Amino acid sequence: MMNMTDDVSAAVVELADALRTAEATREAIVPPTVSNPGLTIEDAYRIQRLNIDLRVEAGERVVGHKVGLTSLAMQRQLGVDQPDFGVITDTMVVANGGELAVDALVSPRVEAEFAFRIGRDLPPSPSLDELRDAVAGVAVALEIIDSRVADWKIGLLDTVADNASSARIVYGEFAPAFGSRLAALPNMTITLTQGDNEVASGPGSAVLGDPLVSLHWLATAIGAYGERFRAGQVVLAGAVAAAVPLVAGSTWTATADGLSPVSFTSI
Repeated sequence: MMNMTDDVSAAVVELADALRTAEATREAIVPPTVSNPGLTIEDAYRIQRLNIDLRVEAGERVVGHKVGLTSLAMQRQLGVDQPDFGVITDTMVVANGGELAVDALVSPRVEAEFAFRIGRDLPPSPSLDELRDAVAGVAVALEIIDSRVADWKIGLLDTVADNASSARIVYGEFAPAFGSRLAALPNMTITLTQGDNEVASGPGSAVLGDPLVSLHWLATAIGAYGERFRAGQVVLAGAVAAAVPLVAGSTWTATADGLSPVSFTSI
């Protein structure tokens, strides 16, 4: 868990409750930065952590992390200028080839990215070499993002508070992460298809120039809060292209040369 020893303000508790209720009822709220103009980035991450802690207390397990807003396309789409991060729990994972009910979410979108399997515990804020050596596998993944904030009218602090707008993830088979495979990721393109139609594509270089650089940014960012990557965790490095609205009745597939495809069906 992240170490946040400061007193949690009433506003933080109120916003965490509002976002949690919005997710449960699928009724979006006004942006936290509108209802609380004095909100800080520290407050936003406290809100995120409070809701994750409550989910863990209710029986969910933290199984990974995600970095968001790493590509210029996603930053432009959401009107922000820096990455953020969120937490992945076991209930957010959809099996490869599985189904996802769209009406369980508020306003979902889907994006394609690289996922990494961490092979051993790392210290907080590891070096890039330490991180590279600890990556056991790489896969193609689909992240279903969702905003509990009405009409996706969000800034950085709004999406941070909302667990980086994460909802579900689907990842494919992990391939061994040997040196040449990792080195090839910046030039590797992931293609997202809806049925037979290509709807988005982008290279690994769209993610902070290199997905491993994005992963290192994330390790450093969570390290500042006393957290670290742990053996067996799955970490998403960020979308290679802008997200696409998720509609029911389609099969969504992400492919990249040299890696197994990943897919799910929206119902």
